[in-house]
Amino acid sequence: MLDFKIDPVDKGIGYLIQDNINNKTKPLGSLGYLESLALKIGTIQGSTSPSLTKPNILVFAGDHGAAKHGVSAFPPEVTHQMVFNFLQEGAAINVFCKQNNIDLKIIDAGVNFDFDHNPRLINAKVAYGTKSYTEEPAMTQEQCETAVEQGAELVEELTSTGCNIVGFGEMGIGNTSSASLIMSHICKLPISDCIGRGTGLSDTQLRKKQTILENASKMHSVLSPLQAMQVFGGLEMTMMLGAMLQSAASGKVIIVDGFIATAVFLVAYMMFPSIMDYAIFSHQSDEAGHKKMLHWLQADPILNLGLRLGEGTGCALAYPLIASSVAFLNNMSSFESAGVSESL
Repeated sequence: MLDFKIDPVDKGIGYLIQDNINNKTKPLGSLGYLESLALKIGTIQGSTSPSLTKPNILVFAGDHGAAKHGVSAFPPEVTHQMVFNFLQEGAAINVFCKQNNIDLKIIDAGVNFDFDHNPRLINAKVAYGTKSYTEEPAMTQEQCETAVEQGAELVEELTSTGCNIVGFGEMGIGNTSSASLIMSHICKLPISDCIGRGTGLSDTQLRKKQTILENASKMHSVLSPLQAMQVFGGLEMTMMLGAMLQSAASGKVIIVDGFIATAVFLVAYMMFPSIMDYAIFSHQSDEAGHKKMLHWLQADPILNLGLRLGEGTGCALAYPLIASSVAFLNNMSSFESAGVSESL
């Protein structure tokens, strides 16, 4: 269990990549953040000519026991209903993945529903949802470890296909509350700084959510980041954790989505700090705590579109820009090859 080996990226090749970037037919730094992305991806791959192959987005789904206590504006059954929507290719993530030629995989990590066999659904169900952290830990240690292991196995299967870049999304009614609790424990911030309206809570519902989460936070003694995931997280979040860790261990570029996925990344980062070398943050969510979380990680997101949908939509929307960073590095002329004079 947790036998991950995530080596820091060897940045020795970075000066060659940066020299390549600087000698393109443009003023120094004029492609802004695209230049930083090109440098990062080249460094991850140890190449002055990196490539992105078989991009995938993994969307993990799971139910949360705490959802029955009113921490979300939507009822718990929306989780499995949205999985059906994914399978019927009717959700935003389906649209954006199809538009940008990204393979999409839907994973049942812990939905409280029995789905018929469907070739578009990966059945990795650990349990029929979590317990309510208002009463007991969301998961047993065994369930937590199993979910991490299964997430890692899914990425190992992707590796055999040649995939070298993975984005992460989720579906689970109530998981913004789990993310807030995890953020509070890791970042040492009060619950009030970590919560937001999630799927659209009213002021009254938001106050109720804050009270529920503050009481739950006081109830549990959390000793480690992984234990925070076990006590407060969802099975979809825990499986995503294993998938993120294995992606970094196998040298893949990781695209992190919004608030929930970044909370999962927080746990991964606290366990294996070197994972930061492999991560690209797709966007800053409109969820209240996400900006604080990104600041805590000293992470620069690509987009800020006011998104708060989840599903990995930020990853799918950011991917064309990530691909553009590799394209200019590989295909743009240098001053020498184009016969263009450099600035004095």
